[in-house]
Amino acid sequence: MTANARWLQIFWIVHLSKSFGNVHAVRHLSFQIESGTIFGFLGANGAGKTTTIRMLCGLTHPTGGNATIAGTDVWKDRQHVRTKFGYVPQRFSLYRDLTVLENFRFFGGAYGVPGAELERRINGLLRLSDLQEKVNAAAGSLSGGMRQLLAIGCALVHDPPLLFFDEPTAGLDPVHRQQIWNLLYDLSNEGKTIFVTTHYMDEVERCTEVGFIDSGRLLAKASPRALKSSFRVRLLEIDVEPLMPALVRLRNRPELLGVSLRSGSLRLYAQEPEKLMARWREDWPFKDLRLLGERWVEPDMEDVFTAYSQGYDGVLKESAS
Repeated sequence: MTANARWLQIFWIVHLSKSFGNVHAVRHLSFQIESGTIFGFLGANGAGKTTTIRMLCGLTHPTGGNATIAGTDVWKDRQHVRTKFGYVPQRFSLYRDLTVLENFRFFGGAYGVPGAELERRINGLLRLSDLQEKVNAAAGSLSGGMRQLLAIGCALVHDPPLLFFDEPTAGLDPVHRQQIWNLLYDLSNEGKTIFVTTHYMDEVERCTEVGFIDSGRLLAKASPRALKSSFRVRLLEIDVEPLMPALVRLRNRPELLGVSLRSGSLRLYAQEPEKLMARWREDWPFKDLRLLGERWVEPDMEDVFTAYSQGYDGVLKESAS
């Protein structure tokens, strides 16, 4: 792959929309993704992530707008576009009664990979997915992590430029989670584009770019670093006892947008946290609660997700894109 080819736009989405009667699931999505990007697509359940992916995979007809993958229209040329991507669902969807090798050969044949080329690719994918010693094992007998590695391998068997992952490490132990992410890094380094949904905020930090969707609208698209810098205020964290009564009491305070529990401390989301803390230093309003300490903290991706998904506009700059 040449240096110029590496940065070609794999995705081009323009005003993509989908309605089901009066329900607007996706509303005028527009963005591009370059080759080699690990793109995290985030949003609460029902935000429109699945509908968007179904349209991009050519499974659902858009109500409006259009999208292309590697220059191919996702709906008008949906049979051809399916050769441009691999899809790894959250739940294991391969054939449990077939062996690892038989699954590879089945999916390679389904994509029309020529015999000699298919065997070469299978050998490479067995090494890549660390499944050489399991080649004759039934897929159903594999551990959860190995099944997911097999699913990734089968999604790669036709060498697509793009991979869709729906929560690829859900339910896996930390060792297999790291193994899968190491594999995603390798694929990205080769120029493949990774489109991933996840609810693990530590995994969002591993993406090179992140998009937030809510009620079918794209709220922000930027790198994790840029999204964290989209906070216009500092975050206040306090140590208080007793902890749980304090959490409940503070959640009901009108001057706070929200409260979260972090490692035994309370993180507060407020539009004017400095003024709030100054007032509390002069007159702590909770006589039955003991304020033990305070500090200013930098936002992480969980804070970003909370702010966007809960609509805490008061702590965010106008635009993070």
